[in-house]
Amino acid sequence: MKTTLFTTAAAVMAALLTGCSTVCPTEGALSWQKQLEQAVPVYGHRNWIVVADSAYPSQSNPAITTIYTGSTQTEVLAYVLRIIEEAPHIQAVVMTDAELAAVKEEAAPGIEAYRKELEALLEGKQVSAEPHEDIIRKLDEDAKLFNVLLLKTDMTIPYTSVFIRLDCGYWDAEREAQLQDSL
Repeated sequence: MKTTLFTTAAAVMAALLTGCSTVCPTEGALSWQKQLEQAVPVYGHRNWIVVADSAYPSQSNPAITTIYTGSTQTEVLAYVLRIIEEAPHIQAVVMTDAELAAVKEEAAPGIEAYRKELEALLEGKQVSAEPHEDIIRKLDEDAKLFNVLLLKTDMTIPYTSVFIRLDCGYWDAEREAQLQDSL
């Protein structure tokens, strides 16, 4: 018990002293699933959840919390989408890298199977494919004011990160436009 408490305290102190916003699982720490479940009730429109490949960098912006999941990309994405769907106050606006469609199997073995799995996971969702750097610019801009939860996976295929910008789950752009027109 004392060893676990000491280890956890040491990890927290190291993160505070270095300004690190990356959380790696330690003994006694909350799982990535529990951390996601705790974040979702306080997140709303303009927050982001990113399911990232293993090469995605840990960012210095304190609004971006990076958690190493130790899980597969599709396992994490399926769990994230389910948790968002269960939350009545938010909905997922999904962005994928436009480059994903152009990566060849010969250059990145496993990409075709991943694209099929991703397509099945995202069926019926609002999804756009945009250039990677454009998505990153949007995320960085929103992270100036809003929190981002980045769940890093063990995926080792390029351009496979899935970016989810949260939107209001009980109000939409059409109703907002009607309201603004009536004012």
